[in-house]
Amino acid sequence: MRFVIVSGRSGAGKTTALQALEEFGFFVTDNLPPMLWTALLTGCTARGIERVAVVTDARTRFFLADLEMAFAMVQTTAHPELVFLDADDDVLVRRYGLTRRSHPLGEPTLLGDLREERRVLEGLRERADAIIDTSNLKARDLIERLRALYAGNQAGFQVTLFSFGFKHGAPTDADLVVDARSLPNPYWDANLKTQSGLESEVAEHVFTADGTAFYNEMREFLALNLTRAKASGRSSYSVAVGCTGGFHRSVAVTEALARDFSSSYTVQLEHRDIGRGEGGA
Repeated sequence: MRFVIVSGRSGAGKTTALQALEEFGFFVTDNLPPMLWTALLTGCTARGIERVAVVTDARTRFFLADLEMAFAMVQTTAHPELVFLDADDDVLVRRYGLTRRSHPLGEPTLLGDLREERRVLEGLRERADAIIDTSNLKARDLIERLRALYAGNQAGFQVTLFSFGFKHGAPTDADLVVDARSLPNPYWDANLKTQSGLESEVAEHVFTADGTAFYNEMREFLALNLTRAKASGRSSYSVAVGCTGGFHRSVAVTEALARDFSSSYTVQLEHRDIGRGEGGA
């Protein structure tokens, strides 16, 4: 069991952190008092969940007296990892001004809230395995810090590639749709018509000189998109490649893309319409 506790001051980025951990494969929950950690971990273990993250902060201040006992109980089944997010007071004040939220402590002034919050969370901050000052960090920078700490082998940037046939309907949930219908079509070759794009003979037919030129330019464009998507803080990107029936050209192209990008990204491959038949003109 990997158990990550996220704490820190309001406005320092806990919501961003929790969303990032969820993308990294953690089961996450917000605003959980320490004495409930063990019950959560027990339930997750029974269901085969091995990565759990919680936020415990000043909103649970009435339960923080139980902190030492909660840590002792958790350590019998998991090794808790505590990350504490902090920021300068003037930065937090500015962030609150942008969001127009109320501080959960409800002191007469925001600076009073921030001072009291610092006092309330002192015990958690002292226990932190990692303290991240987000004063000068953008959200995507915080996500990358957390990725380095907690993603492990579970959550590399994931690229989903799938082939489809336009005659069966274009996908609506892809980040990028590529039209491969201009490539040489094996459908018109009697020897290849019944073979899918998984077969080497079909791929050779698709990747003639013109087909290879098209593929190389498309691959470079996709590589640029993936680099920019990852730099923006995203954890995944989906690419749909279509031909007429989703049987020949789109399958061959997505197979080639999977081979070319699997060394740099976690690649998931699907051929949506390959089971529908012999493609089409």
